[in-house]
Amino acid sequence: MAEQADPAAGGGPAAHPVRADQPRGPADRRRRRAAARRPARHRGLAGRATHRARCRVGPAHRVRGDRRGTADHQGAEFSARHPEVVVEPKRFDWGGEVDALRDGVVDTAFVWLPADTSGLRTEVVALEHRLVGVAATHPLAARSAVTIADLRDEPLVWTRKAPRHWVDWWAVNPRPDGSEPVWGPENDNVEEMLDHVAAGAAVCIGPASMAAYYARPDLAWRPITDIPPLRIALARPVTCTNPLVTAFTEVVRELAGT
Repeated sequence: MAEQADPAAGGGPAAHPVRADQPRGPADRRRRRAAARRPARHRGLAGRATHRARCRVGPAHRVRGDRRGTADHQGAEFSARHPEVVVEPKRFDWGGEVDALRDGVVDTAFVWLPADTSGLRTEVVALEHRLVGVAATHPLAARSAVTIADLRDEPLVWTRKAPRHWVDWWAVNPRPDGSEPVWGPENDNVEEMLDHVAAGAAVCIGPASMAAYYARPDLAWRPITDIPPLRIALARPVTCTNPLVTAFTEVVRELAGT
C-alpha cells in the first residue's frame, strides 16, 4: 500500500502570503498543467499535494533496449503524469523482487520469469534475447553469435542466492543433448559474476539489457541464437487495490505497447 509522507514543515499563511490556488512559480505551473492533462479518475490519487504518496517499484535493470522501455523512463513518465506521487525504485539481486512483493517491501515490481508467482498478478510486458558474456580475450568473443552447444565445455558462473529452478533456466540445464552445464565459480551479485567472467574464470548468460547496463571494455557479449528469450513481467499482489499501482501499470502498458 502506498505510504504517506509527513506534511512539509513550516510554510503557513504568514510565511507565504500567496493564495493556495495561485501558481507560485514555473515548476508549480508545470505540475498544474500535468495534473490538468491527467484522466479525471487519476486526479487526487495522492490526496492533497502536501501529503505526497509513494509508489515503491522493484525494477529490472531495463525492460526494453530502447529508452522508452527502460524502467527508469517508465518511472519518470509516471512522475510527470502524477507529480504528487514519489516513485521509490528498489533494486534486488537475483530474483529478490518476488519476495519483496510478498513481504510488502515494494508495491509493484518487474520480475524476470520463470519465477514462483503464486499470490501475484503478473502480465508480460517485454521479451529480451539472452546473451553469453565472455572475457574480451575469449575465443568466442571473435564470433558474431553462438549456440548453446558452443558453451558445452565452458564453466558457467552461478549463484545460490536464487531458487534452483531459476538458476537452471538461466544455465539452460539440462542442455538440449541432455548434458549438464559445467558449473564454475559462485557469485552473490551481478558485479561478482562479471568480475569472474572478465578474469576468464567462466562465462555467464544474461539478458541483452544487462550487456548494455554493465558495458565494460574487458567483457564481450554475444547472442545465443537457439534458446528462448527472457520474459519480463510486471507483478503485484493479487490482493492489491492500490490506485497508484493501477496507474503505474497503465503507463508501463502504454510505453511497452502491450
